[in-house]
Amino acid sequence: MAYTDLTTKNFNETLDNNEIVIIDFWAEWCGPCIQFAPIFEKVAENNPDITFAKVNTEEQQAIAGQYGISSIPTLMVVRDGIILLNQAGSLPEEKLGELIAHVKGLDMDAIRKEIAEEEE
Repeated sequence: MAYTDLTTKNFNETLDNNEIVIIDFWAEWCGPCIQFAPIFEKVAENNPDITFAKVNTEEQQAIAGQYGISSIPTLMVVRDGIILLNQAGSLPEEKLGELIAHVKGLDMDAIRKEIAEEEE
């Protein structure tokens, strides 16, 4: 298994202790979630330098509620503790790979500066 199951016990710790975390919010009854699972797992196996995680929205309703997950599957991408993407829908393998390359290439200092300017 190339991903971590997230719960309220390990969610914050996982985000705090890993540079890049890609989270798949899903549920057992969700057809599109089931279809996306093998793509997510394959991309996770091909990117061991990134933390891939799954949140079962039925079992972890507090996490789903905290992040406004109202539709599944939803992908969330976090780098350096900053949520860069929180978007419903699955991605084909190629697009998920492109997203990862984009996230790896981001200048996080520039993003932190931009966020600080918006908050002022």
